Amino acid sequence: MLNIENKNLLEILQDLGVEAKSHMSSIDTDIAQIVEETLREDKEAKHGDSKEATVTAKEVIRIDEGSTIERVAKILGKPVNLVVKELITAGFMVPASAIVNDEIAKAIGKAFNVVLSIVPVEAEVSDEEKKEVAIQSERKRQQEPPKKLLPRPPIVTVMGHVDHGKTTLLDYIRKTNVTAKEAGGITQHIGASVVEHNGKKIVFLDTPGHEAFTSMRARGAQVTDIVILIVAADDGVMPQTVEALNHAKAANVPIVVAINKIDKPNAKPDRVKQQLADLGLIPEEWGGDTIMVEISAKTGLNVDELLEMILLVAEMNELVADYEANPEGVVIEAQLDKGKGPVATVIVQQGTLRRGDILLFETTWGRVRAMIDHLGRNIKEVTPSLPAELLGLNDVPQAGERFVRVEDEKEARDAIDKYLEKKRQQEMQAVKRASLEELFEQMEKGEMPTVRIILKSDVQGTLEAIKSSLLRLSVEEVGIEIVHEGVGRITESDVMLADASDAIIIGFNVRPDGNARKLAEQKGIQIRLYRTIYDVIDDVKAAVEGMLAPKLKEHILGEAEVRVVFKVPKAGQVAGCYVKEGTIRRNAKARIIRDGIVIWEGPLSSLKRFKDDVREVNAGYECGIALAGFQDIKEGDIIEAFEILEEKRHLSDVS
Repeated sequence: MLNIENKNLLEILQDLGVEAKSHMSSIDTDIAQIVEETLREDKEAKHGDSKEATVTAKEVIRIDEGSTIERVAKILGKPVNLVVKELITAGFMVPASAIVNDEIAKAIGKAFNVVLSIVPVEAEVSDEEKKEVAIQSERKRQQEPPKKLLPRPPIVTVMGHVDHGKTTLLDYIRKTNVTAKEAGGITQHIGASVVEHNGKKIVFLDTPGHEAFTSMRARGAQVTDIVILIVAADDGVMPQTVEALNHAKAANVPIVVAINKIDKPNAKPDRVKQQLADLGLIPEEWGGDTIMVEISAKTGLNVDELLEMILLVAEMNELVADYEANPEGVVIEAQLDKGKGPVATVIVQQGTLRRGDILLFETTWGRVRAMIDHLGRNIKEVTPSLPAELLGLNDVPQAGERFVRVEDEKEARDAIDKYLEKKRQQEMQAVKRASLEELFEQMEKGEMPTVRIILKSDVQGTLEAIKSSLLRLSVEEVGIEIVHEGVGRITESDVMLADASDAIIIGFNVRPDGNARKLAEQKGIQIRLYRTIYDVIDDVKAAVEGMLAPKLKEHILGEAEVRVVFKVPKAGQVAGCYVKEGTIRRNAKARIIRDGIVIWEGPLSSLKRFKDDVREVNAGYECGIALAGFQDIKEGDIIEAFEILEEKRHLSDVS
């Protein structure tokens, strides 16, 4: 029946612990079945070994979680622009400063025939692995030329309420700078201005307001280094002031406050400081860390001091760039000019951009025919942080698009074709945004889930009541964050902030305007409208409870007594058992109880009746049990099978 030589059979029986003196000895049917099963598993294992031997092993390289493409290129010993080029070819339009995620890691690994393993920073690595990584890193470091990081000018955006002096401030700074440097010069409107103060440059973005700022951030283009929040000393904090502040906070950008119109007789700067302090911006003179400068954009009073503070914040934040890296940057404005064709104003973020370079954007490409600076001068190169108007593109890119220099036109055309095809495929799939039903995905990734909310109401009193009630729902495991709050209808600005912050918009007795509703549909932003406070609280409460980790409860399934122990080649120990009570299930957890003491706990790896795998065995029947990771089973041991059940928790359980 077994179809093997007697000598081999005797050896197997000895391994199983079965006594057989010669080839004439008889064996039970059960033992024969176990032997047959063993031989079959051994044959399969050998077959698997031969298959594995034909696979060529790739080098596995560990990279820390949060590593940039630039860092990975150094680890691989490859030029950064080559790695970026391979990613572009694979359909990933990302700069060298981008964080490497699983998809990007796979693409890089495929391009360079390695396996990139992303490991958490806190993950333990053996001393031998540390030593090997250190040797490889040092070898690669010696091969790479040293990176030259040099200071770069800060990029500043001015935000604030309408008529509080944003335009007046920018006009004054530009006018005095041009007059001082080039009398009679005409400032070219290219979407950004460059001024000098004490021999150092500062770049001001001429954005229409915080809407454009957040729209660019929603596309992943974080350009601004410092935000100047301008507040009129006579009006004080207004709704758009709060809105602008929330946009800046959401972007995690340093804020410098300019209290404007200080020359007016009804100016009350201390009242403004108190209002801002209530919003979390504590002035330095009050023991906080927010720089506040009292200015007059009209007369120029203390504007020099404001510029000095900008340079101080820039120095504290150590703004640097690699001037010799492959050029990359972001589009801040773009248009189709009748005489010039497609025109784009860009900010260079790394490297030095030169006339004649071939640039690849997300949706277009082109060879730079000309570059014009903010003073209207034709220039040959642009260094990090500085703006320039580019001519020579094939089409008009969108504000917020990234660009990178590539080697030739064919590469650019091929990359655009692949990128657009990938984008079309992505657009065919439903875009999933933050919703009260889907936020549990954050918890599955090991993150503390946070429900981010933009709250709009018809009156201030109701707004405060809802906000207070919602914040009380926040617990240690699940957070509630009010990204922005305000009185009045839901606007496009609210939708753009929700898009950038991955937030839900909750409206109480208010409605979105037509443009906001249309934009929300395009972006996949969820807007929830309510007429009773209880409905708001109940919905958010249900979402929070749905994200709480469930309560774990142990349920005993059954227990079996070990009657005999077999040693099976390849499989280790198999316990022949009798189920005394309950049920033993294949996928259950198990524990070994010896003389009333639990000596091991772990997964049950195999459950058999004779030679057949079974799902479960009930009381009164015999079975074979194998345990994963435990090889010290003895006759008389009790194997207890159990499972862990999850019970839904309520806020009352954790509050």
